[in-house]
Amino acid sequence: MGTAKKALLLAGLLLAGSACGAAEGGGGAGADWLSWRADDDVTNTASLQRGARNFMGYCFGCHSLKYERYSRLASDLAISTEELQQYLLAPGDKPANYILTIMPDADAVAWFGKTAPDLSLMARARSTDYLYQFLKTFYIDPTRPTGGNNLRLTAAAMPAVLSELEGLKRAVFKDEQKPGADGKLMTEQVFDHFEAVTPGRLSAAEYDKFVHDTVNFLDYVGEPTQVARRALGIWVVLFLLVFTWLAWLLKQEYWKDVH
Repeated sequence: MGTAKKALLLAGLLLAGSACGAAEGGGGAGADWLSWRADDDVTNTASLQRGARNFMGYCFGCHSLKYERYSRLASDLAISTEELQQYLLAPGDKPANYILTIMPDADAVAWFGKTAPDLSLMARARSTDYLYQFLKTFYIDPTRPTGGNNLRLTAAAMPAVLSELEGLKRAVFKDEQKPGADGKLMTEQVFDHFEAVTPGRLSAAEYDKFVHDTVNFLDYVGEPTQVARRALGIWVVLFLLVFTWLAWLLKQEYWKDVH
C-alpha cells in the first residue's frame, strides 16, 4: 500500500473510530490548563490500540520509538499480523524492526531547528499530564517560525500538527502587576483564556479523546511490562506477608522455653 493511501486510510479510521466523551480537564476556555490531567489507563487495550493508530498517523513522520518493536506492540495490544501489516507497519519495515522514523536528522534540523526527540521514554521523563497539557495548549503565534506556540513548552520547535483535528485558537493574555526582585511593581503578561479561531475536524470532546489515547499509548511505550509488573507486585507483597508470619511462628517455637 502506498504512503498516501495509508495516510488516507488512517485518517478515515480516525474519524470512524473517534468516540465522544471528554477526559478530565479538557474543553473550556483553558484558564485552568495546569490542572488538566491525562488520567491514563494502560490496562485499556482499546485505548492503546487507538493511541498506536494516532501515533503512526500523526507522530511517526518525525518521531521514533527506538525501544519498541512492531512485533512487541502487536503482541501487547492484541493486534493481529494482518492488521499490523495493513494499518501500522511502515513501508519497507518488518515486524521485528524497531519503530524508527524515516525523517533524516538533517531535514529535521533544517525545517525545525533541531532533531525531533525519540518518544520512547517521554511519558516517563515528562509525565503523562505534561504531554496531555502540551498537546492541548498550542495556539497561534505569528512571531514564531512555525506560526504557533505552546503554553506548556514556550517556543516549542514542534508545529501544531494536530491543528487540523483540534482547530486553531488564539491565546489571550492579560497584564498583572507583580513585585519584582527590588520590591518594585512590574507588569507581567499572564495567560487568561483561549479564543477559537477556526474549527477542526473533531469536536472538543473527540479531540480530548484523541489526545487521551495518544498519551495513554506513550505511557505504555515507556514501560510495556508495567501492567505485568504491578500484577506480580501484589503476589510478591502477599508472599512476604505470609513468609513474615511463618518466620514469627518459627521464632515463637524456638524461644518458647526461654524465660
